[in-house]
Amino acid sequence: MTITIKKCTLEDVRKLQEISYETFNETFKDQNSPENMNAYLERAFTLNQLEKELSNSSSQFFFVYVDHEVAGYLKVNVNDAQSEEMGDESLEIERFYIKKNFQKHGLGKYLLNQAIEIAMECNKKQIWLGVWERNENAIAFYEKMGFVQTGAHSFYMGDEEQIDFIMTKTLN
Repeated sequence: MTITIKKCTLEDVRKLQEISYETFNETFKDQNSPENMNAYLERAFTLNQLEKELSNSSSQFFFVYVDHEVAGYLKVNVNDAQSEEMGDESLEIERFYIKKNFQKHGLGKYLLNQAIEIAMECNKKQIWLGVWERNENAIAFYEKMGFVQTGAHSFYMGDEEQIDFIMTKTLN
């Protein structure tokens, strides 16, 4: 199994849209109504929205490949691209998605290390993310990787308000 990471460009927008739909559906469709899922997917992952995000110099996307197949992706934000006011010393992991058939193979740790490396290069003191309070597998993974819950915020899935835990990891 060969694992590689590639930074996404505007030329990758269709592939990014495809994996965004696939991984988000795999992760959340069983716990949400089809109407709310569709409303979110149609807002968050349009080609226009993804092109806008890819063009933002304060955001970066990375595909993780396993043997030349896209297995997931990472989106990180700094500065004003962060979805919460966390200050100049923080890097946000906004999206961290791995296809179901590639989970439990160490890819999460691989992508997390990529985010930490970027944060260190940018002289950030902490990384943070929001994770749905009901996503127990993800919360357990982040805790294992040294994140602690430091807050919470609202996340809207269509018209339903949900709570995301804000989890933070201090960097050395």
